[in-house]
Amino acid sequence: MLLKGLIFVLCFFCSHIVAQESVTLQLKWTHQFQFAGYYMAEQKGFYNEAGLDVTIKPANPMMPDTFGPVANGEAQFGVGHSGILQQRINGQPLVAMAALLQFSPYCWMVKDTSDIFHPRDFVNKRITAVSKNDGTELLIMLKRSGVDVDKLKLYDGENPDQAWIENKLDAMQVYATNQPYYMTQQSVSHRLICPQRYGMDVYGDILFTSESMLKKNPQTVEKFYQASLKGWRYAMMNMDEAIAVTQQRYAPSKSFHQLAFEAEVLRDYITPPTTSLGHMSIAKWRLIADLYAIEQNEFDEVKANFIYKYQEPEKVQLSWMLIAAMIISIVSIPLYLRLIFSKK
Repeated sequence: MLLKGLIFVLCFFCSHIVAQESVTLQLKWTHQFQFAGYYMAEQKGFYNEAGLDVTIKPANPMMPDTFGPVANGEAQFGVGHSGILQQRINGQPLVAMAALLQFSPYCWMVKDTSDIFHPRDFVNKRITAVSKNDGTELLIMLKRSGVDVDKLKLYDGENPDQAWIENKLDAMQVYATNQPYYMTQQSVSHRLICPQRYGMDVYGDILFTSESMLKKNPQTVEKFYQASLKGWRYAMMNMDEAIAVTQQRYAPSKSFHQLAFEAEVLRDYITPPTTSLGHMSIAKWRLIADLYAIEQNEFDEVKANFIYKYQEPEKVQLSWMLIAAMIISIVSIPLYLRLIFSKK
């Protein structure tokens, strides 16, 4: 009876160790290779091994807000842009965990025949309306080149892609992996004018959580952080598999070729030379603060709690391993004694 009781206790204890905790990751756009690392963390069991049951939720293209859902608790984690710093300054208690894109993938796209070669060439040009949240660096790039953006003609009609093809506007805000691909498929020659080339060095696709989530569930945040980065490392080392998984399980409407194009473009954004995966620094956030016209004192007030500080996950895992080993040892004693006496 004692032996059965100990075995029951062990099973009960172990079931609690492996119990899955449900969390939601809110993406900033619809499913595509841009989020492949999270897909691989789910499909390869990295989240499961960490005791997490993760729901990966695509954005509503009409309202792709990720800051609100995480701040109000609808999602525990989100993927956002560098505007998260301004959100923090404005009082949203958000914590940046990792920058999966080291540079902004937002660019201006112009025709190959256009006379726009440099940001200063945008004077008196017709452009698409720029999202103040996602594309602030696009406007800052123009302003720093002496362009009065308030005098630019904005196209607010339907189907800007077609309008651009028909020369109804001169430059269109694009995501480096999306519209350029479609234009290439239609044999429309174009070139990109991107902020990174002109000193607008801002992060893109930042994994983040809320301060309340971090305070209440620090181990959950750490496990999600580590499992997500593990998923991204796997995706970068197994690109073809990551593309196939993305296409088959998450984005069936996109072709393998399209996702492969996206993956090839984003590779340099995710793992540029000399930069570790997900790396962030206070120095670069300080430069981003300058771009957003955030005062030094405002930045100093939030910087201490803005960037996620994590613990080595081995410490958490080792403690569970020790406890489990102790219980197994206790259970083994009666078994060992029974074996000895049975021989006698």
